[in-house]
Amino acid sequence: MQFSILAGSSANRLFSLETTMTKTQIDRLGARLKKAQFEDADLRLLDGYRRSFADAYNAVVLAIRETLLLQPTGRPSKSTPSIVEKLGRESIRLSQMQDIAGCRVVVSDFSEQELVVSKLHSHFDTAVVIDRRKKPSHGYRAVHIIVTTCERNVEIQVRTALQHRWAEFSEKLADVRDPAFKYGGGEETLRRQLFDISDLVGAIESLEEQLRDMSRGQIASAPGMMVRIDPVVQEVKDQVDQTRRKLDAILIKMIDEVKKAD
Repeated sequence: MQFSILAGSSANRLFSLETTMTKTQIDRLGARLKKAQFEDADLRLLDGYRRSFADAYNAVVLAIRETLLLQPTGRPSKSTPSIVEKLGRESIRLSQMQDIAGCRVVVSDFSEQELVVSKLHSHFDTAVVIDRRKKPSHGYRAVHIIVTTCERNVEIQVRTALQHRWAEFSEKLADVRDPAFKYGGGEETLRRQLFDISDLVGAIESLEEQLRDMSRGQIASAPGMMVRIDPVVQEVKDQVDQTRRKLDAILIKMIDEVKKAD
């Protein structure tokens, strides 16, 4: 399937026109794209709709950088082919798509992830938080925060380093072996391996959560006093940290092996 993208003054004129489209018009456009019953004019409309997320994206990224002092990476809009493919793959209307514009913050571990999510939700107090850690999507783990501003949704992904590494592995398998790996498909042995690693990431971060709660309990039991972490708790924490580093190294190696096979 071929997609052409407008550039220059034509795209800017279309961007201006697109901001006036109603939700019904947007969803009718999505329905035509979903059924693959579209013309070049529809692709130009979609391109304009994509571009209409720029202000919302820039506002969210600026707030994250200046207010929360974080450095997100991301893209102002999902590509035209990606949007069309998602519409065809999922039961979703174009106006409901939450990740047309999005950015990502990668943090060290579970505790930092919790802190960053809390700060983001406090700043964007009307945002919707989607926690994919307890109920992963095809093995994918992260916390997504959907911010609505300038009448557009912007998705903020908050991942731990391990969650991010797993996602990189999944995406590389999808690129090199089979796109179905990203959505729970693909060759069975590799798919099981992918899910097993996701479960291991979840187990490590569940231990991190329990250790954090134990440390908080110690501090709460002696308010205002210097609290020494229980040696057993510290030993378990050190082992968890070591296991996390080992798994990260294994994932890096697996990603490199997939790249070499490309």
